[in-house]
Amino acid sequence: MKGDDIRRRFLDYFKSKGHTILLSSSLVPSHDPTLLFTNAGMVQFKDVFTGQAERPYSRAATCQKCMRAGGKHNDLENVGRTARHHTFFEMLGNFSFGDYFKEEAIQMGWEFLTKEVGLPKEKLWVTVFHEDEEAARIWQKQTGILSSRIVKMGEKDNFWSMGDTGPCGPCSEIVIDQGPELSCGNPGCKVGCDCDRYLEIWNLVFMQYERHGDGKITPLPKPSIDTGMGLERVAAVLQGGKSNYETDLFMPIIKAIEKNTGQRYGHDHKTNVSFQVISDHIRAITFLLADGVLPSNEGRGYVLRRIIRRAARHGKLIHIERPFLCELITTVSGVMKAAYPEIEEHIAYISTITGQEEERFQYALDRGLGMLYEMTGSAKKRGETMISGKEIFRLYDTYGFPLDLTQEILSEQGLGFDQNGFENAMENQKEQARKHWQGSGEKEVKEIYRQLASELPATKFLGYDESEGSSIVMAIISGQERIDEAREGQEVEVILDQTPFYAEKGGQIGDKGVIKGGNMTGDVINTLSHADITLHKVRINRGTIRSGDQVYVKVNKERLEAISLNHTATHLLHSALRDVLGDHVRQAGSLVAEDRLRFDFTHFSPLAQKEIRRVEEIVNDQIRADTPVSKKEMALKEAIAMGAMALFGEKYQDRVRVIQISNFSTELCGGTHCQSTGQIGMFIILSESGIAAGVRRIEAITGKAAFSYVQGLRKKIAAIADMLKTSEAELEGRIEGIIGQVRDLEKNIKGLKTRMAQSDIGPILDQAKEIGGIRLLTHRLSAPDMDMDGLRNMADMLSERLGSGVIVLAADINGKANLLVKISKDLTKRVSAVDLIRRIAVHVGGSGGGRPDMAQAGGNRPDGIDKALRSAFETVSGMIEANK
Repeated sequence: MKGDDIRRRFLDYFKSKGHTILLSSSLVPSHDPTLLFTNAGMVQFKDVFTGQAERPYSRAATCQKCMRAGGKHNDLENVGRTARHHTFFEMLGNFSFGDYFKEEAIQMGWEFLTKEVGLPKEKLWVTVFHEDEEAARIWQKQTGILSSRIVKMGEKDNFWSMGDTGPCGPCSEIVIDQGPELSCGNPGCKVGCDCDRYLEIWNLVFMQYERHGDGKITPLPKPSIDTGMGLERVAAVLQGGKSNYETDLFMPIIKAIEKNTGQRYGHDHKTNVSFQVISDHIRAITFLLADGVLPSNEGRGYVLRRIIRRAARHGKLIHIERPFLCELITTVSGVMKAAYPEIEEHIAYISTITGQEEERFQYALDRGLGMLYEMTGSAKKRGETMISGKEIFRLYDTYGFPLDLTQEILSEQGLGFDQNGFENAMENQKEQARKHWQGSGEKEVKEIYRQLASELPATKFLGYDESEGSSIVMAIISGQERIDEAREGQEVEVILDQTPFYAEKGGQIGDKGVIKGGNMTGDVINTLSHADITLHKVRINRGTIRSGDQVYVKVNKERLEAISLNHTATHLLHSALRDVLGDHVRQAGSLVAEDRLRFDFTHFSPLAQKEIRRVEEIVNDQIRADTPVSKKEMALKEAIAMGAMALFGEKYQDRVRVIQISNFSTELCGGTHCQSTGQIGMFIILSESGIAAGVRRIEAITGKAAFSYVQGLRKKIAAIADMLKTSEAELEGRIEGIIGQVRDLEKNIKGLKTRMAQSDIGPILDQAKEIGGIRLLTHRLSAPDMDMDGLRNMADMLSERLGSGVIVLAADINGKANLLVKISKDLTKRVSAVDLIRRIAVHVGGSGGGRPDMAQAGGNRPDGIDKALRSAFETVSGMIEANK
């Protein structure tokens, strides 16, 4: 039975048992600051289990994408070394929210395994929490399993919790005996042993409690069921694999790796580990990128970066020296597209980001090698045989330099490092990460919000059609408390039964306006939301507002109209970018304000000026066409079928709002928009920049702001023309003439500098020193008008006089560090200019590149120039030693 078959059969079975089948939620948890990643099927139902939200169904089933590579559930270091651990995996689960409990959960679990997929009853065991006599009785009653095959376990094994806080309860695991051939051989091997003979395949959690931040456990309002069965594990059992990797979920990826390396999987343990690491990690990479996570140096992005680099490192261990992970994305898509068609849609984007990160890792390796050779050179000069564990950890943590490669290089040079110091630094870093982790990056939701969201009806939104109207005050919040009234001078949050105010979401800022009632007047200074209630931030200017009051509210219409113009413009911009750059472009974030718009999108390189101008031209063409902006509500499936674009990782309700602009743009969007594109007036791009790997940002203006901007430009042009005593029509030619004159003068100055420098190089040449039979000359130039051309000219002159040798020059140019390395042709096999420049550039906070005989670098820390020059001696010494 293939993986796709198992997934489909599971969902079909539970659908037949009255369960609502739901799509997997994103790997990035929504509105949950306690989790790094979605690590279990129940995460999307957490608020339902705790009674803070309701759903229109009481039983559900999913196949959930999960990640365990950070936080409490962190399997990263075990991945590849065991048969079962994974970073990314799929969890099959059925859930009851106060509907059925232990009896039906046990009955359905047993029926699915023994009848639907045909596992032999005689090979199945179950475990229960040692205090849960009820579950043990139900197992015997429902299934007829022998009491000798029901094993009672302690809290460590049979009491499940999602994290330090949240829903929890006793659990019961279904275990299959895979036979003595998979046993560890220990005479005491039994259920609960860590070997693969007794394999847990399904965990039934009887969700009865909630664990709070202070450690207390309280009963949940409705006992519920949360089950989880790893698709990869059950596939291995049904397909007869000895490990999860021997299934159709992994073998196509492993075969693709074999083609890259020429080596075979299954013949050598060390090679197998690398194959397994890569095949696991490439799935995690693919799905994290598809859900909008990007490589970075913190949070989820840091975990993704570590996963990519660990996979790339294992590629090198099986002799793959080029970027190759990016080529495996297509294979992953082929395996997973039946369940996750979005992967196939984003292959180009995912592959490009992965390839870029592989190249960054190679660069990090180069920098790390430079630092490591500097450390080894210094240690040898001091006659030491051990390197500081703290320094080795800095290589590992800051530069992503693999520890096994460090150990290999140190061993080659007869050196070691302080492992205790390394482990202490690692633990300190983990502790700091725990202290500073802010979860999903969202603020902790106030408990009062949760309470009121469960007590009050949803706020009815009127803003698509009205900008003012009457409402009833349902609740008033001050800080963390619900209050009955608020007086003049107070700032509070007001919940109304209905409102024309749009609450901040989807990138669009919240509305502002006024609120009045009786003798009370106030300003609505922002509008936010939680769940389905709208929170009006109100400053009371006069009088008193009370719960139950009838009030009159009015949105600042001029401000709202400006916001709506910008929101419609983002839709036009999105489609124009896809027209110009390609279908890989997807929205990655936005800000829609009254004075500007900001649009983040997936793309791999800076836009050329002609591309920016073309995008701008297309948007303005659409504006001049004055096309009506259609707003319709429809079923999600219907919207997707008509081609509406959805956002990465966004979760939508069954009913959605579709914004359509003729056949040019169709998007799912709950924001406010203008009536026709002509109302936008004008669209101007102010800037285009990169904000993360594979993500670009455009900032733009429309309407009155755009008109004011053009007026400002015309004023500046007139002022410049006046300064240069010419007309606006002749301004360009006048500036070109001035630039030509400046170039001629610079050329003359450069010639003078060269002639002066030739007369001063004698004392510099005297500074050359010999290291390992190679002459090394380092010098800092201090001429106030020095530039990079001057450095190159000086290097050429010195090289001509020095002959065979290595030259390292540096200068502080306009507050920036500039380095240059020149090596005579006869030495490039022993010392590479590129390697040397990259290693010494670390000290000036920069990077560089070039050819084997000449390379240059720049950095933003000119105070590190002297250290960079000193480090050249140790680095060259280390390179000579390594290339003997």
